[in-house]
Amino acid sequence: MAASPLPELILYTRDGCHLCDEARAIVQGLLEDRAARGRRTAAIRERDITTNADWERAYFATIPVVEIDGRRLELATSPAKLRRFLDDALDRALA
Repeated sequence: MAASPLPELILYTRDGCHLCDEARAIVQGLLEDRAARGRRTAAIRERDITTNADWERAYFATIPVVEIDGRRLELATSPAKLRRFLDDALDRALA
């Protein structure tokens, strides 16, 4: 039986956004922690909002934004909120 593919975690960012850099580091750390504990993880895909006018309009004031399977967390800068978001989004599919 083949392993199911990892869900995609989308991180909306833009160059020069220090909050985006912090969110990236937090998300990577949380996913590494989940993997070390044998919990489901996700593959990170970054999207620079300046490359798409719709993304820029939608997220300019709320980046960093994290999205998994249609669930979205805007202003994703709190480690505790990101942990809860990942737990809800990644563990929910297994329930």
